[in-house]
Amino acid sequence: MPSPEPGRDARVTVVVATRDRLHGLARSLPHHDGRVIVVDNGSADGSPAMVRRRFPHVEVVELGENRGATARNLGVHLARTPYVAFADDDSWWAPGALGRAADLFDAHPRLGLLAARVLVGPEERPDPICARMARSPLPVEPGLPGRSVLGFLACGVVVRRDAFLASGGFDDVIFFLGEEERLAADMAAAGWGLCYVPGVVAHHHPSPPRDPRARQALALRNAVLNAVLRRPWRVVARRAVAAARSGDAGRRGLAQAVRRIGPALACRRRLPPAVEAAFAALETPG
Repeated sequence: MPSPEPGRDARVTVVVATRDRLHGLARSLPHHDGRVIVVDNGSADGSPAMVRRRFPHVEVVELGENRGATARNLGVHLARTPYVAFADDDSWWAPGALGRAADLFDAHPRLGLLAARVLVGPEERPDPICARMARSPLPVEPGLPGRSVLGFLACGVVVRRDAFLASGGFDDVIFFLGEEERLAADMAAAGWGLCYVPGVVAHHHPSPPRDPRARQALALRNAVLNAVLRRPWRVVARRAVAAARSGDAGRRGLAQAVRRIGPALACRRRLPPAVEAAFAALETPG
């Protein structure tokens, strides 16, 4: 196991899942402030070899295939530190951010997940999800350092390792895109606090999407599957209708969801009433 570099916080490991983003990794890895594990989802562009050559302090795990968001789970298993920060191959954490996050986890034993303020691009525009988290109608719960949330960006979140693993991590029903929803639901159902702390900052310089139309279909597919996994049937129906009315991408996404309905039903579990009520409050137009 590589040792943290001098000055880096030994309480936090950064887990980066990647696939065929060699140039993004080359830009982002120098910025990380913590031990780093890169989990490679079957890249064919030489990414693992580049990382080993240019960043010998980074641990590289080659999966040999694309496992989507679940690749991060392996990184968390390997981390062995009490806290784990996720990053994409086009994102990194601001200097000192992980130390501040670790201090907050140390001080708040019920804190399971900390969502950071994510600044986008060289102009450092706050990601729109930050405004939504800041305006969350959920209360600031006692014993937590920020406003409660049930959504986050995976490239800008730090988790308590034991809480993440006990909640199942990311799952292969969703696979990729929107994988945050089911994890947030299960962590909240287990009694962990999830909150937004704008004083902890991550940077995101998004890579161009490989196929924007396919990505839209995938997002709509996973919105339906997330509902099947944990939400009441009325929510499933509402999301399915919304997908069907979203044009060709929505119809493709809905058809893809139907093909994956069996595995989703096999994992279906209803949330505690308080957690479902919190989701409903977030979805109520305000």
